[in-house]
Amino acid sequence: MGKITGFLEQVRLYPQYEAPDNRIKHYKEFVHALSDADASKQGSRCMDCGTPFCHNGCPINNIIPDFNDLVYQQDWQGAIDTLSLTNNFPEFTGRICPAPCEAACTLNINNDAVGIKSIEHAIIDKAWANNWIKPQKAKVKTGKRVAIVGSGPAGLACAQQLARVGHDVTVYEKNSRIGGLLRYGIPDFKLEKWLIDRRMGQMQEEGVTFKTGVAVGCDAFPAGAANGASLFISAEELTKQYDAVVLAIGSETPRDLPAPGRDLSGVHYALEWLIPQNQMVAGDGENPINAKGKHVVVIGGGDTGSDCVGTSNRHGAKSVTQFEVMPRPRELEDKSTTSVWPYWPMKMRTSSSHDEGCERDWSVTTKAFIGKNGKVEKLVCARVEFKDGKMLEVEGSEFEVKADLVLLAMGFVHPAQAILDAFGVNKDARHNAQASVDGAGAYATNVDKVFVAGDVRRGQSLVVWAIREGRQAAHHVDAHLMGDSDLPL
Repeated sequence: MGKITGFLEQVRLYPQYEAPDNRIKHYKEFVHALSDADASKQGSRCMDCGTPFCHNGCPINNIIPDFNDLVYQQDWQGAIDTLSLTNNFPEFTGRICPAPCEAACTLNINNDAVGIKSIEHAIIDKAWANNWIKPQKAKVKTGKRVAIVGSGPAGLACAQQLARVGHDVTVYEKNSRIGGLLRYGIPDFKLEKWLIDRRMGQMQEEGVTFKTGVAVGCDAFPAGAANGASLFISAEELTKQYDAVVLAIGSETPRDLPAPGRDLSGVHYALEWLIPQNQMVAGDGENPINAKGKHVVVIGGGDTGSDCVGTSNRHGAKSVTQFEVMPRPRELEDKSTTSVWPYWPMKMRTSSSHDEGCERDWSVTTKAFIGKNGKVEKLVCARVEFKDGKMLEVEGSEFEVKADLVLLAMGFVHPAQAILDAFGVNKDARHNAQASVDGAGAYATNVDKVFVAGDVRRGQSLVVWAIREGRQAAHHVDAHLMGDSDLPL
């Protein structure tokens, strides 16, 4: 794999970014992909480690050493053929996946991991540029009809796999455009939406039908959801019309912060702001919430919080502050312990949005929202510490911070309960759809011919996990319809 001494000769190269002062003026992607020569050098660093733990770290089990070697050899068509065996949408994961495969890379024990994500990005972009991505049409139609509810990565992956083995697949989406939170939750500066449209074109040629603006099972959605639905179809009607139904509705119910003053104007869930912003970039109307000239406070230190930071800077916020209730992580993981590699390390992570301007603070809890005339003006916060598994406020640590706009980005607690209830699907203790991932009945619910995949089942997670679940659910749906399945697990 790669060059036997490549990792000794080549340093890890990271993609270059457009300068922050320039990129905050637009919503386009700003990552400069690796050149062919640099990608080859990075592929050469794959060290033929014998037991490639990157496979274990990658939820979709990408055949990483093989495509690294093919890129090193400059066999780009072989590389995309290998990558496409396991990943339906490398153009998404190559841009927005946090790359758990790199954390599991053997080189990461005492060196910089192989730049797997940037290599994947280079492979798929070259494949599209050279027209190597072709529709994979089924040679024989089965006559079976499958409905997919939700068009995020889990729903899209499931739909594509099922269409390729001959089923008639219809994807239902409540919003006016396909993509779920790929389209509405992730800002365009991380993932431009023409990438979704291009993949949709391939899927339509493969036989997938898309129906937008359709509310399935219920006519109400959680706060923050981009509900543009104008049509309604009941759960009973859908299950009658189709031989199988897959619920891939994600997990969009946001975690709230029920502190005094929560009802003040200017305090919003992150998606109440990010969704209209993406719609605005797409030309679908103005964002009613504007951060220009405001003191913005983002509560939550994850990816959604980072997206709020980057969008605030593009609006022209006067200041951006981000609070995280957990302690500040160490700058680098402790590689001397056996509890880190090949697992995801806890360490300080700074996103491109933070580089654009943001004041970050950790171990902070918000006690109250204070305002005048119904409008938020400041937060009352305090320091916290964790002892014996409990969060305790540090005595005398209370402080205030100015805030004209507060964005709650503290994650999502569960999927829309009304939709699960409409289908009669059992739920687990976290209110997710209950379904096993093992055995012959994997991804099947307690309701006959109703399956689930993605965040609706496992809870809020990564795009790459959603793709994995969509692919695996497709295998089990196909087996349910046909008796067995040749689709990969």
